[in-house]
Amino acid sequence: MSCPISTDVNRAAEMLKNGKLVAFATETVYGLGAYALNSLAVASIFEAKGRPTFDPLIVHVANTAQLEPLISNFPEQARQLAEQFWPGPLTLVLPKTDRVPDLVTANLATVAVRIPDHPQALELLSVAGIPIAAPSANRFGQVSPTTAGHVADQLGNEIDLILDGGPCRVGVESTVLQLCADGPRLLRHGGVPLEQLEAQIGPIQVTDLVEHPAAQSPAGPGMLKKHYAPSVLVKIVVDLQGFETEPNQHVGLLSFQQPSELVLAKFDRVEILSPTGDLREAAAKFFSALRKLDAESLDLIVATPFPEQGLGRALNDRLQRAAS
Repeated sequence: MSCPISTDVNRAAEMLKNGKLVAFATETVYGLGAYALNSLAVASIFEAKGRPTFDPLIVHVANTAQLEPLISNFPEQARQLAEQFWPGPLTLVLPKTDRVPDLVTANLATVAVRIPDHPQALELLSVAGIPIAAPSANRFGQVSPTTAGHVADQLGNEIDLILDGGPCRVGVESTVLQLCADGPRLLRHGGVPLEQLEAQIGPIQVTDLVEHPAAQSPAGPGMLKKHYAPSVLVKIVVDLQGFETEPNQHVGLLSFQQPSELVLAKFDRVEILSPTGDLREAAAKFFSALRKLDAESLDLIVATPFPEQGLGRALNDRLQRAAS
């Protein structure tokens, strides 16, 4: 039996405090939440998602005061970025306290934290009064959910409640930035572009994705190369004019902007993310459009890349991982 979908924040907060699993909306994607300092509740996240325990979780808080039991040090650069970008789609990876269960951090000495920019999520975190660990509310490695219905489709039988906060505004996950002794390192492109971060704190080293965790453990959440993938093969194509489909092959197109009529005629299904070339509009629609194409019984999804700037970096990152 599928779990209930509700808009009752007080009910959701009580369930979280009692160790239950609650999916909730943020500005990026829907998260699957559990009380971060309750190891049994956190273990339920991994079980419901089928997520391997080597992949750390992001802990969500309502304000910086709620960081006190989580982090052992809040360096000046972190404070500067928090003042500028929180609430918002930026996750900071900072030294953790002993109170944070190793399961949350995949045995790392750091914990990933952020304050989401979504009124319902902030209300939930304030009413609950506890830090909430919450990766994306989907099956591990599959397309991220941006509506309550997406969560119900994938995890409705595995969790206790879905708190419906409407469609997600940003549509791609948070940027993950590690701030430790060896300088700032970008672990994942996301909702806050790299250029905006460097404008605040100077040059940032960009870390490569992890090919396979057996060879190298991820330093933070969302670093695995194959991720955010639909069930249908995804191929990135720059030249749509020169692309030809195989005979009897059903092919869908995920296009950043409006292609020509000649190009459109090659495809069985088409999703256009932003006719005007607006990266924010494209990001908000990206996972939903990928999910629609995945449901169309296609043999292949062809996708066009994005400009390698601003939110385009995060979108290219998700696209490349979906095609891995």
